This record gives sequence, C-alpha cells and structure tokens, in this order.
Amino acid sequence: MGNFMICFLICNIFICGIIGLLLIVKRLFKNNLSGRLHYNLWFVLLGLLAVPFLPFHFTGLPQILLWFQSLGGFSLSDAGAVMSETTVETLTGNTNWINDFTLSVNSRAPGVTGYLLAGIWLAGILAMILLVIKSYLRLHNLKQSALPVQNPNVRRLYEQCLKEIGIVREIQVYSTVFLKSPIIVGLLKPRIYLPIHLISDHKESEMKYMLLHELQHYKHKDPFASCLMNLAGIIYWFNPLVWYSLREMRNDREVACDTSVLNMLDENAYEDYGNTLINFAEKVSFTPFPFSAGLGGSMKQMKRRIINIASYEKPSLMKRLKSITIFILTAILLIGLAPFISTYAADNLHYQWDSSAEEITNIDLSSYFREYEGSFVLYDTEKDSWKIYDEEHALLRVAPDSTYKIYDALFGLEEGVITPDNTFMEWNGETFPIELWNGDQTLQTAMPASVNWYFQHLDEQLGTGIISDYIKEIGYGNENINDDLSSYWMESALKISPVEQVKLLTDLYQNNFAFALENVQAVKDAIFLSASGSDSLYGKTGTGCIDGRNMNGWFVGYVESIDTTYIFATNIRSNANADGKQASEITLSVLNDLNIFQNKMGKST
Repeated sequence: MGNFMICFLICNIFICGIIGLLLIVKRLFKNNLSGRLHYNLWFVLLGLLAVPFLPFHFTGLPQILLWFQSLGGFSLSDAGAVMSETTVETLTGNTNWINDFTLSVNSRAPGVTGYLLAGIWLAGILAMILLVIKSYLRLHNLKQSALPVQNPNVRRLYEQCLKEIGIVREIQVYSTVFLKSPIIVGLLKPRIYLPIHLISDHKESEMKYMLLHELQHYKHKDPFASCLMNLAGIIYWFNPLVWYSLREMRNDREVACDTSVLNMLDENAYEDYGNTLINFAEKVSFTPFPFSAGLGGSMKQMKRRIINIASYEKPSLMKRLKSITIFILTAILLIGLAPFISTYAADNLHYQWDSSAEEITNIDLSSYFREYEGSFVLYDTEKDSWKIYDEEHALLRVAPDSTYKIYDALFGLEEGVITPDNTFMEWNGETFPIELWNGDQTLQTAMPASVNWYFQHLDEQLGTGIISDYIKEIGYGNENINDDLSSYWMESALKISPVEQVKLLTDLYQNNFAFALENVQAVKDAIFLSASGSDSLYGKTGTGCIDGRNMNGWFVGYVESIDTTYIFATNIRSNANADGKQASEITLSVLNDLNIFQNKMGKST
C-alpha cells in the first residue's frame, strides 16, 4: 500500500498535466466543439482517472494486435509436458552453476512515508464519504416530505414533454418546499423534484422549458454521470485540478442540456428559453445534492449559459463533422497518455517495450512452469525473431540476483580492477556456509559458484559512481543501485525484466556496448557451461532467497550454433523453491524440446 501511494502521487503529477492539456484543447476549439461534445470530453478524463487503479499496465495497439495473433500461436508438442531432470554428470564444462549457490537476505519493511501518505489519503476519503452520507440523508428527508405533483396543467405539460423527447418510461414528478431549483435524482428509480414556488408562479412556457431540461438530464444518463463525478471527487479529494475539472464538467453538463433543449425548439423560442434562466436566476442555486442533476447553478454559470443561448445556432452538417473529428482526435490524444498515469508504469516495475516492429510468437509453456509464475524469452539472432511465454511476466522487472554478476565482471574488467590475464583474488579467511567460497578465486571459479565476496570486492574498488555510470550506459533494467553497495542486486533496488535480460545479452554477445573485445571474451569464457556437438551453452543462474526461502529464480544465457545464436532468459517466482536450479532445468527442457540444445538429459518419472 505504501509503494502504491508513492506511485499514485507520481501519477497525479501527470494527471495535472493531462488536465492542463484538456483545458487548452477546450479553449482552442471553444467555438468548434458542440456543447454536448465539450461535456463528453470530460468522460475521457474520468476514464483516465481510473487508470492508476487498473491491475495491469497499458500497451500500444500493435502489442494488442500481436496478442490476438498469438491466440493461434506456437505451442510445443506433448513431449514437452514431461519435465526433464538435469544432472551434473551429463554436462561438460562448468558444473557448479547447477547448484546455484546463494545466501539469504532479510525481507525489507516498506517505507514509513508511503504508509503515512496512504493513511492521510484514506482519512480524506473517509471524510468525503461522511459528507456524501450527510447529503444522502438530506435527500432522504426530501423524498419523505415530497408529494406527487397534482397540478393538472403541470401534469399535462409533463406528458407532452415526455412525448417530444421520446421517453417511454414513466418518471415520477414531485413537489417540495426544500428546493430552490428543479433536480432529477435516482439511477434505478429516477424522480424529478420541482420547487413548490416555481409551480405556483409558473408560466406554461417556462415550466415546459424546465421540464425539458430535466428530462434531457435523464435522457443522457446524467444522474449516473453525477455518481462517477462524486466517486472521482472522493478518491482525488486532495487534487485541486481534479476538483476544478469536476466543477467545469458540471457547468458543461448544464450547457449541454441547454443545447439539447435548443435543438428541439424553433429559433424564435431561444429568447424565451434564455429569459426563463434570467427570470429564475435569483431563485435557483447550486444543486444541493452531489449525485443529482438540475437546472440550477452559480450566477457566473448562469451568465455563461445565457451567452451560449443568445449566440446559439443549429449546427450545419459540416460543422457537426468538424466537431466530431476534433472530439475523436482529442480523445485519442488523451487516451494515448494513459500509460503515463498507470501506477504499473509509475512504479517502474514494468519494462515499457515497443514491440510493434518485432516478430513475436507467443508460446504455451505452462506444462513446464507448473506451480511457478514466470516467463521464458528466446531470441533468434539470425531470424531476428522472438518466442515468449507469458509476455506480461516477461516485461515485469524483478531483482536480477546473481545474473547481474555477468555485467559486474565486465565493469571490473573495463576499469582494470581485474584483467583477462589476471582475475585472481585472495580469500581473506572469512568463513562462509558455502564451502566453494572459502578459498582464493578467479573469475572462472567465482562466476559458476556465484561467489558473492568476489563481486562485492569488485564493487568496493569500482565505487557507486562508476557502477551507476556503467549501468546507465548499458541501460540495465531500472538503473537503480540506491542501496547498500554489497547487496543492491540481491532482492533490492536493482531490477530487470526477462526481455531486458535477453536484449542486454544480445548486446553483450554482439559487443554493441563497444567494450574491449578481450574483456567481453573473458566474460563469455566465464559463463561457458556446456558443449553438445557443434552447439555451446553459455549462461548464469540467479536465486533470490528472502528469509530463508527461495522466491526468485533466474537462468539467462545463449546457445551458440553453426547457423545462429539463441539468447534466452527464464524467470520463475514462488513462495518457496523458486531458484536458479529449477529455472535452469525448465530452460534446458524447453531448449531440448525446441531442438535448440540437445543436452542428453534423461526424463524424470
């Protein structure tokens, strides 16, 4: 909840920008948009206000089309449903990697600031709900005291108005002494309430205009819109621009209803309709109930409506088409900004991948992953094509754990902390629970055994500034190392997605980083795992162990063959038993059944 609140506040900054953009558009095209479309633009904003609470991140249209195409996409044969069991004896090359040594880290308590902000936000919501309840109780009292309208002239006018608008449903009309202006309330059982003083003082034309106005509210579902506006006001009680927008939306709603009424009238009746507002300007007031729609409004709003009525002309076909075009283009522009106000984007935990130009096949590997959440990503460098299992998780950033050591070693080589000819580090005598760590190390021994102290010593000599510069240079995940220098890659600040792992490995393999070739080759040699015929397997496992439970497992690497190179990344997550060993077994099974790397594994029973 604390993390969500921080992200939600960040989203509100973008929401303010979107509101500003919407207001500019409405101002620029003030005379080109119809009153109804001016009002309808606010519904786009209401939809965007819901985006931070949606449990997914937004993708572009090309990704959505690719998802539909994947419904008939690739799936492995039934042979893939049988898991393969990897044994150390079947692989030649480095063998320690299959055990994926790691140490447990302690779980981290969320930041106090986030929870404090969440508490303030929820307290504000509670206060707003109490105000709404108070208003509802007032409305309930009004309903109890109101009486059905008995005036035969008003009843006759009302029936006539229903026919003119084309409303078949019978909407009850009541009179009350507790209102200054007419309102319509209710979603399932809408009712119109008329002030008694307006009934007693009314002229026939004026009463007709008021009834037409209220029925237009019903026809366009404005009571429902009032509920949405109030919900937005409750959730965004702290955002003054949202409140300003909701006020303007209510104003535009009345102008839209005026426009709808004017469309029904002859031009010579426009003046009478405007005079009705003028005659009752001092008698009506703001609608007293937040979930109702009515004729009333402030004097400033009344002035605006009267000016609109005085200048109103029924739009020509060309003007209507122009208005609709502006509306559609503005709506598309605003909806296109939705990813910026998604908390799933603001939390920086999802990689925003523009895959529209990529050739992607979605594959079903659920039988391999079994109880694990996670994904598998495979990139064919020769065909420039991707195979992805569970694209949603493939774009989710999690801690890289020991897979980060590939790049940590590269940074150390580039800075000369170690060299391709001399990667030796002397053990300081500290005893570790993993026996292989208790001894002198080289890059070739430290990489497969995931010797933490070796890479921590590299980081100490590199320093935070240099590490940060390199991480930004290669674009490593969220590029965040704002934590303890000895553990920022272990279930901590630094996070990366499987797709990013594959893209980075591709850049490493092709040396798109423009690092020294001998340094890149030294890293490649350190992650060599096995050879099978003319194919070679390179990779690195990683395990996230929190409070003694293995909760995050990685296996990333590539298969070098004669014709092409396949870059892959597998990530699995669970409350327990999700480690690099399990991730590597899943990966080797998939590669075996895809005929990419025949690892001579025996099938488990």
